Amino acid sequence: MSWGCLESLLAGDDEASVIALATLRSGATYWVGDRAQPAGRHAGVFKRRLQRMRMHGLEPLGLERAVQLIREHGQPVRTGMIDFADRTWTTLLFHTEDGSAPVACAGWPLPLVVREPPL
Repeated sequence: MSWGCLESLLAGDDEASVIALATLRSGATYWVGDRAQPAGRHAGVFKRRLQRMRMHGLEPLGLERAVQLIREHGQPVRTGMIDFADRTWTTLLFHTEDGSAPVACAGWPLPLVVREPPL
């Protein structure tokens, strides 16, 4: 999927889409999966991830709504990701099976990874 096509799919006014579009325009990396998966599978997986994030005190932008929209969509969806260049934030994208329209978008900060210096 081209950058311009992805940009046009992020035309929503929800907070997660606005952040995703700004991130994309700032030079972030992105990918969109080649295959679609059943909506129920994605909804179940991301509902559990939302619960785990909340247990750790993290409230991702739009993930609860994304789970709801995926369930309502009821058709297979393709996933994609947009990552800030500095890896501080990630955006999860859900598109229709053919990739022509957005279904949902969610985002959250990435935890800081503390790496041990090499010995």
